[in-house]
Amino acid sequence: MRISALRPMVMGTPWRNLTFVVVETDEGLRGVGEVRMVNHTDALLGYLQEAGRNHILGSDPFKIEDLVQRMFRRDFARASEIMTSAIAVIEMACWDIMGQALGVPIYQLLGGAVRERIPAYANGWYTVERSTEEFHTAARRVSARGYRALKVDPFGAGFYELSRTEKLRSIALIEAVRAAVGPDFEILIEMHGRFNPVTAIEITRELAPFRPGWIEEPVPPENLRALQKVATAVAPLGIPVATGERMHTMYEFRELFELQAADIIQADITHFGGLLATKKLAAWADAYYMLIAPHNVCGPVGTAAALHLAACTPNFKIQEHFNDFADAWVKEAVVGLPEVDPVNGCFPLPNGPGLGVTLNEEFVAAHPREQIFFDLFEENWQRRQARQNTSVDDAPNA
Repeated sequence: MRISALRPMVMGTPWRNLTFVVVETDEGLRGVGEVRMVNHTDALLGYLQEAGRNHILGSDPFKIEDLVQRMFRRDFARASEIMTSAIAVIEMACWDIMGQALGVPIYQLLGGAVRERIPAYANGWYTVERSTEEFHTAARRVSARGYRALKVDPFGAGFYELSRTEKLRSIALIEAVRAAVGPDFEILIEMHGRFNPVTAIEITRELAPFRPGWIEEPVPPENLRALQKVATAVAPLGIPVATGERMHTMYEFRELFELQAADIIQADITHFGGLLATKKLAAWADAYYMLIAPHNVCGPVGTAAALHLAACTPNFKIQEHFNDFADAWVKEAVVGLPEVDPVNGCFPLPNGPGLGVTLNEEFVAAHPREQIFFDLFEENWQRRQARQNTSVDDAPNA
């Protein structure tokens, strides 16, 4: 069996473009991968065009390690988010093909299930005004949907510091969320790398009475010593530190592990080189007694891949999920994706061979790419209505 074609398709939403890549074989099997590239979709498509010629076409989809290593090493370039994301969508599609050919779910090929259900947390639910009333109401909707955990960035457009007024407003928003969901509900605090260490530490201490389940990316990702400073300071509060969505290779995580500067790693399967790379990373993290909670801002194919990893990874904690709240219609891009149980807030294990989902290409084509720029440091970014970018010509869908 050989890879005979790859076809990228971009589906647009008001704040994110989702790139699906269909990998076809000469024996008629098709696999699919997905990645959400923030503001870099053209770069991904360009890389895939070259990598298709240089590495992918003609390859055996069962020889996943060989293909990944060729894509990673043979271009003689340092790995970037673009490279590792392109590797991820092809790797994911190859696992999908292999699972279909063998008639088993991917998680069976990666060691088999270690759990019967997969806990999830909601994101994208607070596309509302930054007021205590609106956040309280929105959080109640998350609880009513069956989730037992949610994530929230209440900090507006903050960067490095917050004014006294903005800090008090942000704390009040978390207080409103806690009042809405009750004491047994997990509230995860997203900081999006906004703060310098002293601000992140101060805010975490202020939020401690509301018992957050973690603080996420409290400082920008480039300086792990700064992250270590935060982790050391908040450890006496019993609040874990999570990070990793903007780390894209094993080598970037090495220093994080050595410094023990976090408690939970959040590599994104679709940016980290795929399922096997993330599985290896989780095993390495386990040697430091760290948990993994994979980042996931994808649509239904990326979510399906995340569920397969969660099913077979012993130190998995909880799975991020956007698609019940932010643009829930994107779930219609596939058939076969499990849903979060409205009683226990968990996904069931995926069914079917491979990823267990089938891409609806007509649906994807009916929602063409948006020319947008999503900026997490712009006022009202939480509404997830990205600014239209009219400074460039319309790009093709694939």
